Amino acid sequence: MVDLSVKIKQNEKNYPIIIKTEKIADLAEKFLSFTKDKNYLVIISKKVEKIYGKQLNIPKENKFILKDGEKEKNFNNYQKIIQKALKMKLTRNDAIIAIGGGVVGDISGFVASTYMRGIDFIQVPTTLLACVDSSVGGKTAIDTNFGKNLVGTFYQPKIVFINPKFLKTLDERQFKTGLGEVVKYSFIEKSCKCEEELNLTNFLSEKSQDILNRDERTLSKLIEICVKLKISVVEKDEKESGLRRILNFGHTYGHAIEKITKYKKYTHGEAIVEGMKFAFDLAVKKNLIDKNYKFLAEDVIKKYNFTKVKKFKLTKMIELMQLDKKATSNSIVFILPTDYSTVDAFDFLPEELIKLLN
Repeated sequence: MVDLSVKIKQNEKNYPIIIKTEKIADLAEKFLSFTKDKNYLVIISKKVEKIYGKQLNIPKENKFILKDGEKEKNFNNYQKIIQKALKMKLTRNDAIIAIGGGVVGDISGFVASTYMRGIDFIQVPTTLLACVDSSVGGKTAIDTNFGKNLVGTFYQPKIVFINPKFLKTLDERQFKTGLGEVVKYSFIEKSCKCEEELNLTNFLSEKSQDILNRDERTLSKLIEICVKLKISVVEKDEKESGLRRILNFGHTYGHAIEKITKYKKYTHGEAIVEGMKFAFDLAVKKNLIDKNYKFLAEDVIKKYNFTKVKKFKLTKMIELMQLDKKATSNSIVFILPTDYSTVDAFDFLPEELIKLLN
């Protein structure tokens, strides 16, 4: 078992993150023990309910089953969950428990942060993407017609339970989408300012076959490395006012891919991998890195055989990137590599981008 913790000193929002491979039924007992003598609502992914519902054994009246897919992270479902909580007469002393991937975690966290102005929130991530990234750090959100995650809050969970056993039944595409975010951490590691040297790029290169074979011990170590990096960033910058922006490496162009394809053609991880390739190209053209580092990065990416993403018209992509949350009134912000496992933020005017990339 790995027992980590997030310590956000400014407001004493400290919470544990438990990484442990154990029986799903045992895990259920553990997170329900946190709601002892309290009422609780479990928001669970439909796929997870189908596979693990019997083992989790959550009473029907305490459960909201959310269909799978990014499109479910919407106002309509937010309202349905709130109404369910109100009918259950949840109070400020009660809890919301999220069991699923990033979509379930994001909408559940948003419900928890806004219901009665905030009630306890417990995260049980079941996808690799949620384990290594979205379950830690307190970002909550729902999507709108104008873009992804444009309505949300920063709201830290009470505890996060990570069990690599869930990853055994994850479909290949969703497993790979999580690997997209994992690879991202290898390219930003030094900028995360973690006291421990974790050498994620080497780990990804040397253990690629064990990772792809979903060896439980290897996955547990991989999750631990990524979570340590995420904790290091979140503790220093909870609300993305500075350092936390580095976690958006690959996301400016990646989010535009998701938007242009209406979130239907590519997964988040597939889009982010393409966004990272775009960032490496841009960094070479701006003379921030040499081509050798770009080739090394591409070699790491190739080991994981990610889905290829088609090219889109640059002018249209620039238009969409201007709607990104990180964009300012005139410029688009990119997190770009500047050295081995090191990144920084750069502003580009649309015309400058066109000139550089054409």
